Formats: sequence, structure tokens, C-alpha cells
Amino acid sequence: MKLTIVGCAGSYPGPDSAASCYLVETEHEGRTWRLVLDLGNGSLGQLQRYMDPRGIDAVAISHLHPDHCIDLVSLVVIAKYHPKGAYESIKVIAPRGAEEFLAHAGGPGGEPPLDALNFAVWEDQPVQQVGPFTVTVVRVKHPVPAYAMRVEAGGKVLVYSGDTGPTPELDELAAGADLFLCEASFVESAVNPPDLHLTGAEAGQCASAAGVGHLLITHIPDWTDADEVEADLAAVYDRRYAIVRPGDVFEA
Repeated sequence: MKLTIVGCAGSYPGPDSAASCYLVETEHEGRTWRLVLDLGNGSLGQLQRYMDPRGIDAVAISHLHPDHCIDLVSLVVIAKYHPKGAYESIKVIAPRGAEEFLAHAGGPGGEPPLDALNFAVWEDQPVQQVGPFTVTVVRVKHPVPAYAMRVEAGGKVLVYSGDTGPTPELDELAAGADLFLCEASFVESAVNPPDLHLTGAEAGQCASAAGVGHLLITHIPDWTDADEVEADLAAVYDRRYAIVRPGDVFEA
């Protein structure tokens, strides 16, 4: 699998990055399959640096905070009204309520053409197949229903934490992952609210417990000192890691 960091800003778009969006690609049966993990503020524009949105096979949404899903509204617009013709319906796997949330986000009283998207619900089917990708989710700790994802294809494993506080469910889901894309929005020096986000140290502890191959730290808000997040991580974790940036590519 190939992972491209499209957007990695935490909580809101930053001056150097769109909000959360990650492109996962693999070759299968003579073509490239493309799975997009989250589509937060500003990310649809950046995604077009790497692919034509017409080539999206599915979008998997971790939770319904705008920095992880709101650009689905823009995807509907281009999928339905592109002058070269409407797209085929794009599969979107998301928490329950995504359709209603996006319909409202498209304009009060309006009815956006959500038929451009084909919705599936994590709560109904926590294991989803998208071509060669098998995506398994577990509920994690966040103020709204939120899911971490384990993506498997061709014997390789990518795990994406989404947004979460510390939870053993994430440790178990990440077990043996080749790539572990994990949020770290908080720093150890602050008094942080519970069940919201991870610090760099907590991300490292999770990665250690899971025995992952390569830890990729993401979702650092612009108001947070990334150097402090990295120092917190380095204090507890001595294996391979990276603080991701837009445009970074990782192979599993």
C-alpha cells in the first residue's frame, strides 16, 4: 500500500496544511484502487494534486467533525455537476447520521443531491470491503461517535487512529501494523481534557503496545508546538517514527 498525506492539520486547516485527509492506494487486478481516509476542511482541493476525484473508489470517514468530513459537501457538487458529466456514485462509509449532517451542511432548507454519494454505516457493518481493501473499525474515545480504522490489502496493514483519547481498543486494532497513522494533538505539559486527543507520549505508548513497524504522527493543530509533541514522543518511544507533512508518501 502507498499512503499519501493530503492534509494533516489538527482541528482546523492551518497555514501550511488542509485538515485531515489521507490517500491510500494499491494495485489490484490491473488497476490502481484508491481509498480516501477522511475529507476535512480544504482537503478536496489538495487531493486534486494527487488524483482526479473521479477516481475515488471510496471515502472512509472516521467521525463527523468538520475537520474530518466537511469537504464531502464539495465532493457532492463536483460529482453531480461536473461539466464533463456526473460521476458514478461514490461510496462513503461513515458513522450513522452522515447523510443528515451533510444535507444540513449543504444549506438550511436545501436538499443537496446526496445521490452522488452511496452511504454505508460503520455501526451496521464494522468490516467493509472496497476492492482489495478490507477496512475494519473500532469505536474510540471522542465526544462524538468516532472510529479508528485498520486497512488491509496484499498482506500489508495500515491503521489510522482518527481522533481519540487513550483507549485499549486502539492498541488492539493497531497490533502488528506496518504503518500506524496516529493523532497527537496534545502536549504533556498541559492539563488536557479527557477522552478527546492523544499526546505524543500517549501515541508512542500505543505504538509500543501494538508493536507497529512505522509510527506516523498527525493531526497536530497549528496552535500546538510540534517540537514539543515530538519531544514527548521521543521521551517514551525509540523506534521508527515520522511527524507527517502534506505531500509525504509512505509505503507498506
